[in-house]
Amino acid sequence: MNETNVTPDEAAAAVRTILERIEEAAVVDRRMLFAMLSAVLARGHVLLEDVPGTGKTVTARVIAEAMGLEFTRIQFTPDLLPSDVTGSTVYDEHAGEFEFAKGPVFANVVLADEINRAPPKTQAALLEAMEERQVSIDGTTYDLPRPFIVIATQNPIEQEGTFRLPEAQRDRFSVKTSFGYPDFDGEMGLLERRANRRTLSPSVDPAVTPNSVRVLQMLAEEVDVDEKIREYIVELARATRRDGRAEIGVSPRGVQRVFEAARAAAIIDGRSFVTPDDVKRLAQPTMAHRVVLTTEATVEGVDGTDVVRYALETVDVPAVAPDEDESDGGPESTDADEPADADESPTERQAPDGSEADQEIAGTDGRSRGAEPAPSRSAEPAPADGSPASDRDDA
Repeated sequence: MNETNVTPDEAAAAVRTILERIEEAAVVDRRMLFAMLSAVLARGHVLLEDVPGTGKTVTARVIAEAMGLEFTRIQFTPDLLPSDVTGSTVYDEHAGEFEFAKGPVFANVVLADEINRAPPKTQAALLEAMEERQVSIDGTTYDLPRPFIVIATQNPIEQEGTFRLPEAQRDRFSVKTSFGYPDFDGEMGLLERRANRRTLSPSVDPAVTPNSVRVLQMLAEEVDVDEKIREYIVELARATRRDGRAEIGVSPRGVQRVFEAARAAAIIDGRSFVTPDDVKRLAQPTMAHRVVLTTEATVEGVDGTDVVRYALETVDVPAVAPDEDESDGGPESTDADEPADADESPTERQAPDGSEADQEIAGTDGRSRGAEPAPSRSAEPAPADGSPASDRDDA
């Protein structure tokens, strides 16, 4: 794939092939994959939270295989050291000098498995790598491969032996989502696939090359975002900050990540422009994990998805000219009546092996009605990281 002559339809076809290749090995709702691929094409990182055994590790590995990317896995444990992640300087007796031994973070796709089982010091070892695409060892900086994507998994916080991810690190993940348990047909499909192979873990052949992934990421940078849609993204973030249930709302860094993910969504759909539906269907997975709730809201069982849902219901959706609101024939359409929720109930998860394989990733055509007003704030608190986020180093 050459970046000089790739059309939106060709980009959408490449992504469709990646999706189909992933679904050959993993039973994952298409909406979950859409959110994850949006983060990948936006040069972001993904946080998967779910109970053990729901396919997080397999899905991350299959995504890397389908894209032809180098994959490494780091099992986070309470005794894992930062140098076990980034690498360290070792003495070579034969050469009589010190040399750098790269750690597992030097790969295109790094699976940080059960990241919340490691202590905060080790979790922090990923921060520079995730944000700067580089690591510093003994005063020397080493660039990481491009593309570079971290897919971290964590167990629910109520499980024993976990360390809560700090807000600053959660904010660095473009997308946070959850798989949930598959439905009956999905689990039957798992058994059928296991019966038809002789290996314990499934694997797939690459659908594209690493260069094609880089081209798709560059195409996402060229997607047009109308001024009204930019204002819509900002207003959604500001609405989360005004919500009385939120101690801290979506940060300026979060605003940028929503913007980037929406552009990637347009590429996946075969468009060169962003629609309001792109923002709405990615609002939950890109915003909810950035919201820090008040103690009272936490006691009442409120979570970040409630705050984002209320923002979606109360912020006016910008009008888009009819000739700009039509898809160019990408693999997904957005003409349903309700916004898609990436954290939808696990019972609604569908197996991607029948008619449901091409289910729509739906947006909404207008505001929801009848929602109970949420408490509001008279002033907006500071962003989660204390100051406006600087732009990331682009590949």
